[in-house]
Amino acid sequence: MTSAATKDKGGLFGGLGRWLDVVPHPEPVIEISPNQIAVARWNGGNVESHASESLEAGAVMPSPVETNITQPDGVRRALQRALARVGDLSGHAALLVPDPVVRVFILPFEDLPRRSDEALPLLRWRLKKSVPFDVEETAVSWVRQTARNGSLEVVAAVARQSVIREYESLLEGFAVQPSVVLSSTLASLPLVGESGSTLLMRLSGRTLTTAIVRETTLCLYRSTEMPARANELDPKWVLEEIFPATAYYQDVWGGAIDRALLSGFQSRHEIFETAIENDLKIATRQLSAGEGASGLHASAQNLMKQGLDPLVGWMTNAGA
Repeated sequence: MTSAATKDKGGLFGGLGRWLDVVPHPEPVIEISPNQIAVARWNGGNVESHASESLEAGAVMPSPVETNITQPDGVRRALQRALARVGDLSGHAALLVPDPVVRVFILPFEDLPRRSDEALPLLRWRLKKSVPFDVEETAVSWVRQTARNGSLEVVAAVARQSVIREYESLLEGFAVQPSVVLSSTLASLPLVGESGSTLLMRLSGRTLTTAIVRETTLCLYRSTEMPARANELDPKWVLEEIFPATAYYQDVWGGAIDRALLSGFQSRHEIFETAIENDLKIATRQLSAGEGASGLHASAQNLMKQGLDPLVGWMTNAGA
């Protein structure tokens, strides 16, 4: 999703190594999550500098419709501290926002015009009953992919422009121009690797985002509010959330999921890995230990171990 604009990228982002292969692709990237602000400046595949600053609980309340930045002064101060540690980022940057801000849909189509001005009305008409806001007030990005039966599917990312502007305005106050806006999990998708089928589970705050990717096809994507954060989350709640997703994949695609990757479960990740392996019989490990991380520069791997995989995914998205 580009800022306040609509794009038809064509092809599935050139494969998972090019998820949301947008132009331009600025190397500076800033993620605003419910827990923290994280900033990185890349030099190819190497981390040139990075910083993260914690946020007060409730400072950012992700929502597709309501006010998100509920404590703007505190968020602004945290952003200022992070930017000061990284160095001058004035100019273009990528902005990563919480997953609930961006709704993602996988839509079947018989055909969709290649011209954006012709495709957009059709997409908005299809999305009209699916989003909790006026579809005419949205920023929309989309890509084409091939469904299991060979037909056309469109992956559409939709956000309310007024909500996106809350996040953009924060950056603009520091002379940073967010030329690209993505949700954190969409930015992380290049890190799942490209072989077989993968179940990705990312926990940020209390939001669990589940994505199932088969090679270069996004099969399922959903975000759900969990009853607690990682330190108090019961594994059974996660299992209850992901079981229908795995059952759907097996019914539609006729096969088992090859692996599961976890991010955001912090020091309790082993508890969730064990629960998923025991109950769903899927080999499970952290995203930072997955195929997509294996060939990265040590500085990028270090960011992933800190739970900053969206920043790394954005770099990977550039093909570095």
